[in-house]
Amino acid sequence: MSVDLGSRALLADGDVVLVRPLHPADTAEVLGLHTRLTEQDTYFRFFGARPSILDKLAGEIAAEPGPGHYAVGCYLRGELVGVANYEVLKDSADAEVALVVDAAVRTQGVATLLMEHLVSHARQTGLKRFVAEVLAENAKIIHVFADLGLRFEASVGGPERDVVMVLEEDTAYLDAVLKRDSVADAASLAHVLKPASIAVIGAGRRPGSVGHAVLANLVASGYPGPVEVVNPHAGEILGVPCAASVAELSRTPELAVICLPAAAAADAVEACGERGVRAVLVISSGLTGTPAGTRVREAVSRYGMRLVGPNCLGIVSTDPDRPLNLTFLAGKVEPGNIGVVTQSGGVGIALAESLNDLGLGLSSLVSTGDKYDVSGNDLLTWWTADRRTEIAVLYLESFGNPRKFSRVARQLARTRPVLAVRSGSGGTAQRAAASHTAAAATPAVTRDALFEQAGIIAVDTVAELVDVIAGLSWQLLPGGPRVAVVSNAGGAGVLAADACEREGLVMAELSDDTRARLAKLLPAEAAVRNPVDTTAAVPAEVFADALRAVLADDGVDAVIAATVPTAVGDPGTALAAVLLPEFKTVFAVRPGQRARVAPLVPGTGVTACYDDPAAAAAVLARLVRYEQWLNRPDTGGSLTPLEDPDALRAFAAGREGWLSPADAVELLRLAGIPMVETTYVKTGDSMDAVVFDPASAVVLKADAEGLLHKSAGGGVLLNVRGAEILDAFRTLRSRFGSALRGVTVQPMAEPGREVLVGVRSDPVFGPLVMFGLGGVDTDLIADHAARLAPLTGADADLLLDGLRSAKALWSGQLDRAAVRELLFKVSRLAELVPELAELDLNPVRVRDNRGSAPGRGLRHPEPPQDREEGCVALDVRARFERPALTDPFLRRLRD
Repeated sequence: MSVDLGSRALLADGDVVLVRPLHPADTAEVLGLHTRLTEQDTYFRFFGARPSILDKLAGEIAAEPGPGHYAVGCYLRGELVGVANYEVLKDSADAEVALVVDAAVRTQGVATLLMEHLVSHARQTGLKRFVAEVLAENAKIIHVFADLGLRFEASVGGPERDVVMVLEEDTAYLDAVLKRDSVADAASLAHVLKPASIAVIGAGRRPGSVGHAVLANLVASGYPGPVEVVNPHAGEILGVPCAASVAELSRTPELAVICLPAAAAADAVEACGERGVRAVLVISSGLTGTPAGTRVREAVSRYGMRLVGPNCLGIVSTDPDRPLNLTFLAGKVEPGNIGVVTQSGGVGIALAESLNDLGLGLSSLVSTGDKYDVSGNDLLTWWTADRRTEIAVLYLESFGNPRKFSRVARQLARTRPVLAVRSGSGGTAQRAAASHTAAAATPAVTRDALFEQAGIIAVDTVAELVDVIAGLSWQLLPGGPRVAVVSNAGGAGVLAADACEREGLVMAELSDDTRARLAKLLPAEAAVRNPVDTTAAVPAEVFADALRAVLADDGVDAVIAATVPTAVGDPGTALAAVLLPEFKTVFAVRPGQRARVAPLVPGTGVTACYDDPAAAAAVLARLVRYEQWLNRPDTGGSLTPLEDPDALRAFAAGREGWLSPADAVELLRLAGIPMVETTYVKTGDSMDAVVFDPASAVVLKADAEGLLHKSAGGGVLLNVRGAEILDAFRTLRSRFGSALRGVTVQPMAEPGREVLVGVRSDPVFGPLVMFGLGGVDTDLIADHAARLAPLTGADADLLLDGLRSAKALWSGQLDRAAVRELLFKVSRLAELVPELAELDLNPVRVRDNRGSAPGRGLRHPEPPQDREEGCVALDVRARFERPALTDPFLRRLRD
């Protein structure tokens, strides 16, 4: 049995602590903590004087974790500064909690952090409530309990308070945890991005070295704090004093930058920890996968430091109060409003150069490299509180905690655009997938679902990223998808219109007044419908008036203005005067310009000018989708509570592998998911036991070893009636031989549209809900949409409308509300049952609202009630696996 070594976490002031379960070997430390309590703290803890059996109590607290007992300790720089434990009450789903925190760290959030770890563990073991008895005058601990974010109750009156905290999961608690995490994360990152002092370890006198380049950039950045260099062979470098070792520095730096070979870098990190350095930036490469890399990780954990890297470009902050450039970038980094976090140093270099060419600058840049500690989640949190950052840019090659990423990114994207470069998009669907859902749920699909739900503007290349940054930097977000194209070159206008339609934008219908105004302004041969072609003969001022007329049309949300210079004039020169007072989005296109994208007016921007109308249309489409995400209402998705969710959890507990058809049907019943009436007959049983209506048709489906897709494998027999059922059973037994385990018998359903609904659980991302066209051709058609659970109302609507065929699918009388409800039920099942690795409901038959409910062919002792479901599953496959008991929202750092 593996031992839980705990995890690093952050206190409110940014200090790094270790939180881990306690064991009998910790008894002496637990006793020492209780012995150090002040007289008042002792009174609050024991409702009186220190008990004579304190050593026994310490042993009970530090007892081995078990079904009825759990305790965690908080260690700050190796010293136990807090303990929290719960004891399960007899024959109950309640547990009594107790807390002890050293007075020296009481204001740093130790108690709250320990309670969060207790809550996480208790939920995983099925506990429902925490209870505690607290002295009324112990206001601080009462506030700790009340402010956790859990549903809280406390008795009133008397010297003691009976406190109850309900452990059910809800968004209020997650929001409270996220808020505390943001405060702590920002405090800890200040050691990285706003350090009071810096040491550069490994900077040499030779200009060509990485260390020398980093030091030169730091000096040139105007950093105002004290700087020292660790170099035993020099007295000063670039005017910066040197020390022979970390131990010999004149002061303890808040941040140390390490530019050394791998083995020496590990020594330096350990020396920094011993000296009390709060954060290290390790630019050195060659550490990952080596003993030196392990030493770095252990040192960071042991000494409570934050770490950026290793194998990274470095960090930049252009904060005017404390600017710093700790990279080996060439050239000056201009200050600006764009924050960048990238795992790739090369992407960071390319992006910095491109932004510099556009006249745009950075608020901060962090290259995480091999990402031992500081990650994209940390920077998203930092930017949430950093008003200087107006655009956030991400290049991430992996996700450490995507569910936390989703919540943090969504919060940030509500206030400013968040952009990401997709990486790792080349993987194909799993060739040996055992269900249609698994085949569709590729890593790229999962990642894109994460980005879309979080409101992230995703692109595929650095060039596209720069295009979007330019579009965001000088213009407002478009008010909608209706686009007009105005051009003095007909071909450019047609290309722009085609690009807009490809991107899903709507070509605006110009009003009669607008067309009449244009007809008065332009030559007779001009096209006054969208796309507007002014002809090449108009001078710049006439083109500008035409653009004003189009912008004044209430049916136009945005405009693409494509111009080329002619002997008559250059309409592009008149655009700036039109755009400066405008409140609608306008992008310029200049076919043939040297740069892919450039500011319309160098130095001031005004708007982005692209060399190709397709690029302008692509950017505009992304901004429209972001604007729609910002303004999309959540139409809700409340469900009737399950009658017995505990029965559902009990059914799932301990199961692994594919469920039998009978068990899969039972799973749906417990989850409240409608399934066509199904009878399962094992191979050894007689079909005579099946009671059916001889006048109605039924379908027989084989349950055979290795039969993944029943219809394609010859495992489905339709329209079987009366005595034919025995012959059909024999046919399947002959067809599959000893591989046949049994047969399901169902009534033939009424005609209707077939769709697929499923779940694929990812160990990192969590459960992914899939929706698409179903039936035997689902893989061939491959029309699917995906969203990560839990679904919001907006998520469900986007699933329903996210298919290529959505417009045709919902144009008739199909029961959309019933399918929407089914999506919520499947999402709820995935959340309640983490053991569910894969669920495939294919097909789901959706009723036409003008039609009747699915038919019946089986006969029961009592007449069944009519089935009124708007959609029912006709087949189900479900696979369970032992879940990793991890809480994605528990506050902890990467290990």
